[in-house]
Amino acid sequence: MSATDASTTAMPLTVRTGLVLALASLVGVVAFGWPLLIDPGSGLAHGTDAPLVLAAVLAATVAVVFVALGDGGVDVKAIAVLGLLSALGSVLRPLSAGTAGIELVFLVIVLGGRVFGPGLGFALGSTTLFTSALLTGGVGPWLPFQMIAASWVGLGAGLLPRRLRGRREVAVVALYGAVAGLGYGLAMDMAWWPFQLGAGTSVSFVAGDALLTNLHRFLLYGLSTSLGWDIGRAITTAVGVGLIGRPVLAVLRRAATRAAFSPAVPAPDMAQPDATRSSAPGLGASTRQHAVESAERNI
Repeated sequence: MSATDASTTAMPLTVRTGLVLALASLVGVVAFGWPLLIDPGSGLAHGTDAPLVLAAVLAATVAVVFVALGDGGVDVKAIAVLGLLSALGSVLRPLSAGTAGIELVFLVIVLGGRVFGPGLGFALGSTTLFTSALLTGGVGPWLPFQMIAASWVGLGAGLLPRRLRGRREVAVVALYGAVAGLGYGLAMDMAWWPFQLGAGTSVSFVAGDALLTNLHRFLLYGLSTSLGWDIGRAITTAVGVGLIGRPVLAVLRRAATRAAFSPAVPAPDMAQPDATRSSAPGLGASTRQHAVESAERNI
């Protein structure tokens, strides 16, 4: 990772942070996929497990933030950025209420995750969907599944190759936005498909059937019900990134560089002689300023 990338990563992906992200994602996979493994006649439904999933998602998001804080890679500026971007996404979401799949909130999650890294991208997905649901009255059993799916969108954006810049970066991020929009829709379909149709159709979930058989029915269900909405979301995100991606990425990187989430130079050694130590602060400040200016030129 280059110095520019390090200075813009709000939550560095340390070993412990990576483990927490992996565990949180595993919890999400179990939350979405457990109906495929249940026995016939179990009578389970998301109406009863949604509060548990919500608690797990919120705990995972808080854990990511606190582990990053404990590792010394996050300061109050990163938390402020998370709050600011979450508020922006919360405002955009009701302005584009999902009609025909138009959801501008994913622009904030994708571009924010791209600039500030996978850790903040994961947290941004959950906090944005949670706060927007509180503002719009959209709290329900679907919310925790929306949160973890949006967190995966932000996480994936943060894991894209960091060296890309210019038109290539915009093209890759736009393509990712389209794929993520489709993936989000598939995840949400999986959350409700086992309980929505009942047992009387050719695309209904059948508890106890072979995994591949149920997955085949699920794909047919998605093609026949929500594919149009998912394509709309994918196109909206890709076109949005293509139109505003480059200037927004530049603004976010400039703000991140100025915030200096990662120190540009180490602190002066307090054990060195007084004469050397007396000149260190000025030298350090000059070096930091040079690093900031160099990073901004590379944006």
